[in-house]
Amino acid sequence: MNKRKIIDGTEIHEGSGNVYRDLGYPDADEMLVKAQLVAKISEIVRSQELTQVEAARILGATQPKLSGLLRGQFRLISERKLMECLINVGGIKNGLLTGRR
Repeated sequence: MNKRKIIDGTEIHEGSGNVYRDLGYPDADEMLVKAQLVAKISEIVRSQELTQVEAARILGATQPKLSGLLRGQFRLISERKLMECLINVGGIKNGLLTGRR
């Protein structure tokens, strides 16, 4: 549950592992999944040394949309679309997640 500590006179609350739940979002689990997908997409784009323009073309998006996505503006994007992006950028092959861990 919610563990609390006092450190140097400051009350510290241990998080649940889902920042969206801790902040009270009603769709916390969905937001966490989306954040994880976006983090993986970002990792692959960086590892392939793609520019945002190149990555956007691969993903079928505009550069400004990709920029927003990589900055955390993904609330209105479906999990399905993010999975398609992950597949297009090469993050899933033969049904398995690829890349560094």
